[in-house]
Amino acid sequence: MSESTTQALWQNFLGSSPTWYKQAIVGFLLINPLLLITVGPFVTGWVLIGEFIFTLALALRCYPLQPGGLLAIEAIVLGMAKPETVYHEAVTNFEVILLLMFMVAGIYFMKDLLLFVFTKILLTVKSKKLLSLMFSLVAAVLSAFLDALTVTAVLISVGVGFYAVYHKVASGKHHSADGHDHGNDESIADTHHEDLEQFRAFLRSLLMHGAVGTALGGVCTLVGEPQNLLIATVAGWDFIQFFLLMAPVTMPVLVAGLLTCLLLETLGVLGYGVELPIKVRRVLEEYQEREMARANPRSNAKLIIQAVVALILVVGLALHLAAVGLIGLMVIVLLTAFNGITEEHQLGHAFEEALPFTALLVVFFAIVAVIHEQHLFTPVIDRVLSMDASVRPAMFFIANGVLSMISDNVFVATVYISEVKGALDAGEITRAEFDQLAIAINTGTNLPSVATPNGQAAFLFLLTSAVAPLIRLSYGRMVIMALPYTFVLGGVGLAAVSLFI
Repeated sequence: MSESTTQALWQNFLGSSPTWYKQAIVGFLLINPLLLITVGPFVTGWVLIGEFIFTLALALRCYPLQPGGLLAIEAIVLGMAKPETVYHEAVTNFEVILLLMFMVAGIYFMKDLLLFVFTKILLTVKSKKLLSLMFSLVAAVLSAFLDALTVTAVLISVGVGFYAVYHKVASGKHHSADGHDHGNDESIADTHHEDLEQFRAFLRSLLMHGAVGTALGGVCTLVGEPQNLLIATVAGWDFIQFFLLMAPVTMPVLVAGLLTCLLLETLGVLGYGVELPIKVRRVLEEYQEREMARANPRSNAKLIIQAVVALILVVGLALHLAAVGLIGLMVIVLLTAFNGITEEHQLGHAFEEALPFTALLVVFFAIVAVIHEQHLFTPVIDRVLSMDASVRPAMFFIANGVLSMISDNVFVATVYISEVKGALDAGEITRAEFDQLAIAINTGTNLPSVATPNGQAAFLFLLTSAVAPLIRLSYGRMVIMALPYTFVLGGVGLAAVSLFI
């Protein structure tokens, strides 16, 4: 092979990613087989987890699907996980895959209504503290009855909408300009650069408050997170029973989380407390006035249809009339049929946001398959189960929290609740102890996992979404901004488990 061909292959490998990043990925791929031979699959499995987290942490350098996918493929080739196990993980999480494929696309067709409503809120509520609290509380309430990923999709859509409106004007274009690339800052006027950076910081803080809100609400109810339903099914709890059993932990955590939101905005630390720039507010006000002025019977009819379908969506999700993804497909059909969107290329744009993340999630399931087959969490589980009954709930909370920061919290909950149910069936623990441990598992997998994007699917979705590179929301920045919430949610949750459970 000629030198020019070799150079071209290297340039094509992971595209425009930095050379050091490419070298790191190649190094991972080369060292993993050597580790497997020398130190065995257990240590190699933990190294693989670290490598995969590296790809997530540098998602703005290279979308994690490609480098993470290469690591997953190598793990399967090396025999660290079977393809059948990966398939099983995907099938187990099929509802989540359906949700991402269809619900996120459904939200795309509702963006006019969302932008209209949230622009009203943004311009009406002048206090940043109150606005942040509203974002967090609304996200919490919706996540308790709907789904955290759906709520996150709404937040992402709103964030992109706000950003796109201002970016057009800052680039010297009109609000209605078509074909504008709001990911390119080359055309931004010098007078707008400072305001654009401040606006990015403003949106980052709002979206992070909202994302944490999905965790605050998602832990409270049987339907808030996928692992909640799994735990409730094994424990035999209904909706009310689940809520009441969790309340001694979840209610203090909810109050503490909302107070943390206010405190962060008051202190203005770790990227919080940034106000909406005056110029940006003026642009958004002009946009709202223009949209209201150009409203006509047809545009009003579209908003009415979107509002009606939004109501159907909330009712369908709250009553669990079907799988979330199927309700999302219904939303797509209704919105496109009644709003005249009938051409294939018009539909395609709606799926651009969710499908890359769906593919990334399946790659993540391959890493989870390695964790499962190599029993990477088994020593931790065995250690906790061997402890005295009086400290087990608190230790389960800590163990689940730490492991959920690294892995998928649904997987961690599945492993732990299965082990605890086995101990109950074997007569090793009483039913009262089982209930205590189940509460600790649920709260442990939901609360401390806000520490990292890979701990919460909603956080990972936000990190890899279209809005993250626009507002410069990197893995490291998310970890830093989530840090106070991690301590508060984890600390209050642990205290409540120790005192009340």
